[in-house]
Amino acid sequence: MTAVLDHRPDLALVGARVYSPDKHGADLGTLLGRDPIGVTATTDVDEILGLDADCVLYTPRTARVDDVCALLAAGKNVATTAFMFHPRRIAAADRDRVAAACEVGSSSIHGSGLNPGNLSGVLPLALSGMSRTIDSITLQERADWSAYESTGITFDNMAFGQPVDSISPTATDFLAFNSSIFTEQVWFLGDELGADLDEVTATVDAVPARTDHQIFDHLLAAGTTAGQRWNWTGRRDGQTLIEIETLWTVGNEYPDHWPAPQHGWTLTIEGDPSMRAHFMSLASFRRKASLAEHVRSANVATAMQVLNAVPAVCDAPPGFATSATLPLIRSGAGFRTAGGAQP
Repeated sequence: MTAVLDHRPDLALVGARVYSPDKHGADLGTLLGRDPIGVTATTDVDEILGLDADCVLYTPRTARVDDVCALLAAGKNVATTAFMFHPRRIAAADRDRVAAACEVGSSSIHGSGLNPGNLSGVLPLALSGMSRTIDSITLQERADWSAYESTGITFDNMAFGQPVDSISPTATDFLAFNSSIFTEQVWFLGDELGADLDEVTATVDAVPARTDHQIFDHLLAAGTTAGQRWNWTGRRDGQTLIEIETLWTVGNEYPDHWPAPQHGWTLTIEGDPSMRAHFMSLASFRRKASLAEHVRSANVATAMQVLNAVPAVCDAPPGFATSATLPLIRSGAGFRTAGGAQP
């Protein structure tokens, strides 16, 4: 919201859905710790559906096809960080429902974000423009979740702190959903780059904590899950062509038997020519910044992917607008300062 208010005079903020009853009816400016702006938050979905809005940024913790279909059928374009990265590979029933809602509302939907999204989709496609042929694509993400303040996601959703033998790609609804969006992203690259994949599989290696770790208000006990190594692998004729690997830890315990890339994201394209790019998101590379600022930077990058895509999503024909079909998404503010002025 602050990005719209401070940096995008071409966009108008007309509403926001909140999930806490104590925020219902509050001015959005007040919720942001600033002067009121005359726009109030609501927990009422019908109020959101009734707004005169061209586009809705849909960023819930758990995505719901029903919510998205209602927005689309109401004539609102949707840009989401939650799912819909590659609709061709989602469940046919869901895909048909969303497509029908787009038709009713003459609206479009776009799924993006940091990873899955930009780093596992847009960046490989962009670099592939310098390739004569491609043999394999690998994206590795290494991150310690200890500094991530959303402990509800870390412990309740991602199941850190749970028994090691309880972690699997289908252990809970959330783990299954999380695994499905990375699987979708592997299919996306395969389909867009002509890999003719036979299958995409998901595996996870969970490892226990050696000692207790206090992570904000949660105690992660020794012996419970402190590391998860996920691999989503796309194969053709038994050969791995595309792989996304996430190396996630809590408590900064890193197993010796795991690969050890740099923190951040490492993309490797093996082919003619072979290329490697490493990505890190920090608050700044020049000034001193707190750990909280550095952690927040990845959240900002995730949000900006869909915010900056809003004009292109609104201009897209009704239906699915993917990272492969939209034009290159660039910063809407660029070098402009708060309020849209040039520095």
